[in-house]
Amino acid sequence: MRKPLVAGNWKMHGAKQEASALLASIQQGAKAISSVDIVVFPSFVHLALAETILANTHLAWGAQNFYPGKAGAFTGEVSGSMLIDYGCRYVLIGHSERRALFNEGLSLIAEKFQAALEAKLIPVLCVGETLAEREKNQTEIIVAQQLNSVIEAVGIEAFRNAVIAYEPVWAIGTGLTATPEEAQAVHAFIRQLLGKQDLSIANGMRILYGGSVKADNAPGLFAMPDIDGALVGGASLEAKGFLAICQAAS
Repeated sequence: MRKPLVAGNWKMHGAKQEASALLASIQQGAKAISSVDIVVFPSFVHLALAETILANTHLAWGAQNFYPGKAGAFTGEVSGSMLIDYGCRYVLIGHSERRALFNEGLSLIAEKFQAALEAKLIPVLCVGETLAEREKNQTEIIVAQQLNSVIEAVGIEAFRNAVIAYEPVWAIGTGLTATPEEAQAVHAFIRQLLGKQDLSIANGMRILYGGSVKADNAPGLFAMPDIDGALVGGASLEAKGFLAICQAAS
């Protein structure tokens, strides 16, 4: 039985006071939700707040990005060991915004995945297609390419301590959401792809859905057999809505 996981990706939002209030509200409201793993991904500058406010709770926190080098002259970058110093357990890898806006290619994403594991972080590997790719019926081709590039670089065994998030790019921040059946089809495809390499890893892999997940559409998504939770964007910036999504996953 895979334990549901709901994660909130705050992206580049929130002043210090707002982040503190949001963390405190989530921490308070999540006390009644013990059957779901809950993770927040604040910006780098708010990770210390997450460590302070969420310490000694069942909530976890992580970073939205990091650099695969261990240390060195990499101005403006943050290493995995630095994230561990602030209590991070997770890190996002390959989010569509990193791929599209910051030109992160398949080889760099695979390198980051490996470096995250070496740093004892749990990588959350994001995959997904654009609207143009979906309209050309290329969803499975694109998702397979994104997954296989990492598997070929690090091996399937590396996925035993990872999470996958399917995020159709056309549904991120647009208000559009894949129907539960559409999302389920891709999640099932991902599990089948992993299963060709290792059935136990495929069966144990938590595959999250991301793309305009809200309290009202979460129950339908979570009812699908291969959807194990959500990577939530905008709705994670408001405690009540985010907690309602977490409750739906339970």
